[in-house]
Amino acid sequence: MARNPYEVLGVSKTASEAEIKKAFRSLAKKHHPDTKGGDPSAQKRFQEISAAYDVVGDKDKRKKFDAGEIDEAGNPRGFDPRQGGGFQGDPFGFGRGGRGQQGGPGEYHFTWTNEDGDTAQGFRAEDIFSDLFGGLGGRRGGSGGARAPRRGQDFAAQAIVSFEEAANGGTRRIALQNGEQIDVKIPAGLKDGQQIRLKGRGGAGANGGPAGDVLLSVTVAPHPFFTRDGNDLKMDLPITLKEATLGGKVPVPTLTGTVQLTIPAGSNSGSTLRLKGKGIPAHGGETAGDLYVKLVVSLPDKSDPELKKFVESWDAVYDPRAKLRS
Repeated sequence: MARNPYEVLGVSKTASEAEIKKAFRSLAKKHHPDTKGGDPSAQKRFQEISAAYDVVGDKDKRKKFDAGEIDEAGNPRGFDPRQGGGFQGDPFGFGRGGRGQQGGPGEYHFTWTNEDGDTAQGFRAEDIFSDLFGGLGGRRGGSGGARAPRRGQDFAAQAIVSFEEAANGGTRRIALQNGEQIDVKIPAGLKDGQQIRLKGRGGAGANGGPAGDVLLSVTVAPHPFFTRDGNDLKMDLPITLKEATLGGKVPVPTLTGTVQLTIPAGSNSGSTLRLKGKGIPAHGGETAGDLYVKLVVSLPDKSDPELKKFVESWDAVYDPRAKLRS
């Protein structure tokens, strides 16, 4: 006896058409016999899914099922298989009634025969799956025709790269779902979360179909002091009180090595200096970014008696919080 089609598809009776279709597509793709090497149990499950969708995936049939006019198999209530396929009372005039029959792989038919002997085929899963499987199970009516080419499976992979590797580019070896290991070129300027598509490096196609792709999602590890803003880099640069007061040259790290930065005399914490072209290197037609250095005046970790003595004798009068008052 057929199960309730809503239960088969795993949806509620109040599910929308879109929810029913989504559930059907997901289950059909998962249990399609051609993806299971012709496994009989998968074929049986696939037929059950297809039959359920034939009932509740059709507006009119769903309405009749909900109203109790047809049963779980889509037959009008009163259908008695022990009476040669006839209907008790036959209110719909089907005469010899309906029966389900299986065609070739990927097909499930419902055929109705009326009193005049005419037959009508009402449903074929293959037609619905043309957009899902690219011709999967493409035999026609059990005729044994040639299968259509099928594209191979896409492989999903993930990789974590260093900040410098993402900025300058490099090569990373990754393992695929089929156990194969391949070297992937990391393009310069790669952003966190960006996806790299490797065409034709996925699963092999079937019946002459093209191979699938590899979709590599890349995570960029954070840098200890650089942050990225587009192609620009930003960092905080600690300087001494003496360097802030008198100015001077201090070493600054960049992606391409250490450079000397001139600190203007009388610099305050929060002052920002720019190193042109020292951000993310030029890539893909984009110009190199800049490095923005924010000065942070830093006092000694341990108390300095000389500094304390100097400050105590310092008579300069100024109000550093004047800008906070309107």
